[in-house]
Amino acid sequence: MRYISKLHAICNGQGRPVRLHLTAEQVSNFMGADVLLTDIPDKTEQSIGDRGYHSSRIRRALADRKTTACMPPRKNRKSKPPYNWHLYKKRPLIENMFAKLKDWRRVASR
Repeated sequence: MRYISKLHAICNGQGRPVRLHLTAEQVSNFMGADVLLTDIPDKTEQSIGDRGYHSSRIRRALADRKTTACMPPRKNRKSKPPYNWHLYKKRPLIENMFAKLKDWRRVASR
């Protein structure tokens, strides 16, 4: 039997994981984000997320913490809030962190 899960993470500016949260694959990204939003440090000025985390509720929660949300809007959204695509270019740092975690898991399971 194969168990499938989804990993959510908060990373610092260098792409190092600060907090990880594991959910079942069928759970939406919003549920994982709700857990992690409570753990964002107070001094965080900007937050980068992918389209899966884009929702008015998450953007509002980040705005309440005085954190700028940088997430491209979902393609089916009618009103598309702007985002800083120059800042969004830092997203590969996070993707590289996930790739390294998957490599370490491969080594650990052998």
